[in-house]
Amino acid sequence: MVQCMKLQSLEDLLHHELKDLFSAENQLVKALPKMAKAATNAKLKAGFTEHLEQTKGHVERLEQIATKLNIKLPGHKCKAMEGLVEEGAELIHEDADDSVRDAGLIGAAQRVEHYEMAGYGTARTLASHLGHDDVADLLEQTLNEEKETDKKLTDLAESAVNVEAGKAGAAA
Repeated sequence: MVQCMKLQSLEDLLHHELKDLFSAENQLVKALPKMAKAATNAKLKAGFTEHLEQTKGHVERLEQIATKLNIKLPGHKCKAMEGLVEEGAELIHEDADDSVRDAGLIGAAQRVEHYEMAGYGTARTLASHLGHDDVADLLEQTLNEEKETDKKLTDLAESAVNVEAGKAGAAA
């Protein structure tokens, strides 16, 4: 049976969102090295490695927020991120051309980024509404970093990875 937190206020909802993001980011810390290892495009591999370090910073930022709000973040499991990570793991093990797998990894990573952007946007708006301006600012920093990562993935897909994957399909 799933143990649920009772959400009686926007403050409770903010705490729930933060716990979800904390779980999601920690799952990503474990998944990103596997994605980097599976990537064959050097820029994609480097991007995953760079985002791993950034993600560790997101975890630290969430811990800083938890201290400010006097809440504990561990103990919750983000099922959405669990599913997104599992889909990415399945893709890694598909029998695929390297460049096609790289294109798929970008898609999987962008689904993760979009999920995180929705979560951080929600949490930032709640924090702002509740008058936690310092928390809202920290969440906004992370939201902006997630948006930038999404843009980098799009640029890499459009400039190189999808071009290579298209050649693989034409050669088959």
